[in-house]
Amino acid sequence: MKTQSPQTIYLKDYRPPQFLIETVDLHIDLAEEWTTVKAQLNFCRNPASTENSKTLVLNGQKMELLAVSLDTVELTQDQYQVDESHLTITDVPDNFVLSTEVRIQPQNNTELEGLYKSSKLFCTQCESEGFRKITYFLDRPDVMSLYSTTISADPQLYPVMLSNGNLRDSGKLTDGRHWVKWEDPFPKPAYLFALVAGDLLHIEDSFRTSSGRKVKLQIYVEAENIEFCDHAMHSLKESMRWDEERFGREYDLDLFMIVAVNDFNMGAMENKGLNIFNSKLILASQETATDTDFYNIQGVVGHEYFHNWSGNRVTCRDWFQLSLKEGFTVFRDQEFSSDLNSRAVQRIADADRLRVHQFPEDAGPMSHPIRPDSYMEINNFYTLTVYEKGAEVVRMIFTLLGRDNFRKGTDLYFERHDGQAVTCDNFVAAMEDANGVDLQQFRHWYSQSGTPELHISGSHDPLSKTYSLTVQQSCPDTAGQKGFGTEFSLDDGHEKETTPVEIQKSTQSAHHYFQKQPFHIPLALGLLAEDGEALPLKLTDGTAENFSDTIILELRKQTESFVFEDVSSAPVPSLLRGFSAPVKLHFNYSNADLAFLLANDTDEFNRWEAGQQLMIRISLEQILRFQNNEPFNLSPELENAFRSLLNQTAEGDSA
Repeated sequence: MKTQSPQTIYLKDYRPPQFLIETVDLHIDLAEEWTTVKAQLNFCRNPASTENSKTLVLNGQKMELLAVSLDTVELTQDQYQVDESHLTITDVPDNFVLSTEVRIQPQNNTELEGLYKSSKLFCTQCESEGFRKITYFLDRPDVMSLYSTTISADPQLYPVMLSNGNLRDSGKLTDGRHWVKWEDPFPKPAYLFALVAGDLLHIEDSFRTSSGRKVKLQIYVEAENIEFCDHAMHSLKESMRWDEERFGREYDLDLFMIVAVNDFNMGAMENKGLNIFNSKLILASQETATDTDFYNIQGVVGHEYFHNWSGNRVTCRDWFQLSLKEGFTVFRDQEFSSDLNSRAVQRIADADRLRVHQFPEDAGPMSHPIRPDSYMEINNFYTLTVYEKGAEVVRMIFTLLGRDNFRKGTDLYFERHDGQAVTCDNFVAAMEDANGVDLQQFRHWYSQSGTPELHISGSHDPLSKTYSLTVQQSCPDTAGQKGFGTEFSLDDGHEKETTPVEIQKSTQSAHHYFQKQPFHIPLALGLLAEDGEALPLKLTDGTAENFSDTIILELRKQTESFVFEDVSSAPVPSLLRGFSAPVKLHFNYSNADLAFLLANDTDEFNRWEAGQQLMIRISLEQILRFQNNEPFNLSPELENAFRSLLNQTAEGDSA
């Protein structure tokens, strides 16, 4: 039997949908063998589409079609076609109402996409393409609709029935079953649809928004878990307040619900107004949970809540733009955790996770940019690159613009695109337009894979009292992309540059490789004098003058030099402060330099980094001494550095 080859989807082939669905009215009757789904969809032709076909093609999988009608007229079998993945209707007007009735078997849904039954609960997971397993639909994120959902079921088995939005009505049917009706007043794509039904208990609280609205908060769990929800509720309220204060984002519904399910197949899902979590990311008590558990719950609750704006109110045009919502929201949850806890500890943890896990992904055969240009299975791109590196790309914009100007950009982004499905370019454009800056070169971060490397050398001129830094950036070859840069030695300073031209390799058929270009990189740095004090930073060309202890250099070329004036003696540079870019740094620090930074640097990340590098070097040196039967010899620089640390008074986030 011949199997069909997976189809490759390309970003360049994106076309707007020919039709939009303005409203969705669902009636879902839950039962033990078959679940019936009736859908009434109000279609209109999409003015953004240049195609004018009268054929409607809907996604649908693993369901039995019972009836289909167009503007209340039932269609005969010769007026539509059904295959394993689609319902096709060949002659539709520009505006119409399509009604379908299907039946599905959630209890047999072992893929756990769409509507499935786990233990005694009905539950959904619709991101990225799960809604097509519930009913026939235009299952793509750029189709945003207003949803009304009526659910009916046995009240003994499913006393609680939840969906998106606000609860509008409920009642009992003549056969003893009960029903509820939910309405979501905000348009959303199908991947944000949610339904949960089962025997659940909940805790309840409320939150007063900045405009004075009272929002009811509920966390639903299975009965044995009801006593472990308090920390999650507290974290939710912290998230709501923080998003108002840092980003000006107020919650928009009357009700916010979280459901924690023991068997939920994802970590957590940001469905509009009804977040669904795996229980391990909600439940905690002082007796059974570690500090890390509490921090993780706080961060993930925040992440999913923050999606209400960065992902739900403004969503992705297509799945190539996944980092638009995930990278931005990871950045937001990192900032949330930093503001509520230790900023230094959070930054160290984020950078360490990126370097340990994402850097290898970027160097491997599956390397891809944060906005891929093709995929065969979108679920394979829920990666550390899209999420964690995507967050670092957003953080670099934050670093380049500064906190206040970044907020101007996000305000414009949300105002301009509320209720829309947009792209990564739209996000960057909002940052440009709000601040009058050019981020065209910065966009390479969205299209180029691999981890850039910075080779930096420094030299001091005592006669002119200047200190020069030469920075060379490079990026290696990655899957389908040709790298750039030099073979560079810090010892002899010799360079051999490559030419950034598109290359072509010939196999049986010519294959074009994308040629990478230099990145726009924010390099945060400081200079420390012999006494450990920070030097005022002033460039001789007058392009930057900064009398604080940190300056942001904007790297745009393969090789650049920066000369600082009024530097009377050779300083120790503190480079890539705060891990200001997701790059690999190469600088010829001595052990004495690292010990000096460990003892004196005001940047907590670089102090930690210096300590890590120094201890690795000393450990390797002592291992070698042991292998040579030589006695252990503690470096005096290390001893002095630790003595200095222990003598310092802890302030704020000090390590």
